[in-house]
Amino acid sequence: MATVTYVRTIKFVAEVLEEDPELLQAIVSNDDNLSYGYIITVYTGDDESVTALTDDGMEELEQMLSHARRSPDEWNHFLDSFVDDKQLVARIKAKSPR
Repeated sequence: MATVTYVRTIKFVAEVLEEDPELLQAIVSNDDNLSYGYIITVYTGDDESVTALTDDGMEELEQMLSHARRSPDEWNHFLDSFVDDKQLVARIKAKSPR
């Protein structure tokens, strides 16, 4: 693994990938969803932090989402499996093309 010299915040990754930032945060909130070391927590103050991804983490997340979107059934299964927030899942499913 190359030395990490910068990371991208989840908010920025969401903009680049044209994804919902809450969805991405929900996916990466479980460290097991991406390879070890790809998810970085940046502490910005007492009890304040932001989540960021390495280049490899962003690429892995993008591939994960692309694979999940191959069909509506796979997308729904992905959302149900990777996102614990049922209201967020419902909101994302409502936005998804059928």
